[in-house]
Amino acid sequence: MTRGNQRELARQKNQKKLEKQKSSSKDKGENRGKKLDDRRHRDAEVMRLKQQKANEKKNEPSAGASK
Repeated sequence: MTRGNQRELARQKNQKKLEKQKSSSKDKGENRGKKLDDRRHRDAEVMRLKQQKANEKKNEPSAGASK
């Protein structure tokens, strides 16, 4: 009978582990309480700003390149 008990304990332990992983990966930091669409819009805006800065940096003439 101990073997059946071990299986049951292992199932319970695994279930707790899965619940912890599921909840911790979903609600981290800034994502807590936000909907998927809200996160997507926020991330898209951040990427747009990043791309804009990269384009500005690329288009600026560098001071060391002119001779």
